[in-house]
Amino acid sequence: MRWRSNTRHSHRPRRARCDTELVTEPAQPRNLLAIGEVAERAGISVPAVRYYEERGLIRSQRSSANQRRFPRHVLRRLAVISAGQRMGLSLREVGDALAVLPADRAPTRAEWSAMSADWSAMVAGRIRGLQALQQSLDSSIGCGCLSLDRCGIFNAGDEAAAEGPGSRWERRAREISAAGNVPS
Repeated sequence: MRWRSNTRHSHRPRRARCDTELVTEPAQPRNLLAIGEVAERAGISVPAVRYYEERGLIRSQRSSANQRRFPRHVLRRLAVISAGQRMGLSLREVGDALAVLPADRAPTRAEWSAMSADWSAMVAGRIRGLQALQQSLDSSIGCGCLSLDRCGIFNAGDEAAAEGPGSRWERRAREISAAGNVPS
């Protein structure tokens, strides 16, 4: 509750007079944040917060003025989204991971461990793939292209087309990553 006065004499509440009206506003619960606060605290833009809400990654409540209000635990979900994006995951993959976490509260340590174990396995697979790619690059660079028959980069007559679309280096790295072994 606050007093609104048309006079500039004081900011203290006074008795109601002709030029003063009593305005009742519901107190905003301390655990709900406005969209701008959420964006600022999460380090993202307001449109990004709206987009994540549209995608179902986070949820908000509406105030009596139809403004979005977010519970504080949404900040943790946004941190998970950010971490997933830094790992190179798509928003669909991040959403799948978030689906196992509770939407109405912050996750427990056990819930977080279960979700992060899947991501840890994905990261390990990507590391294996990158190591395989590094090995193939090192051997290509190391050959000095003295023999075009052995050079991994040389592609006379577009012979690599027979291996299918896409980069053969990335395809081999994915195959090695899926197999779980890295060439030494």
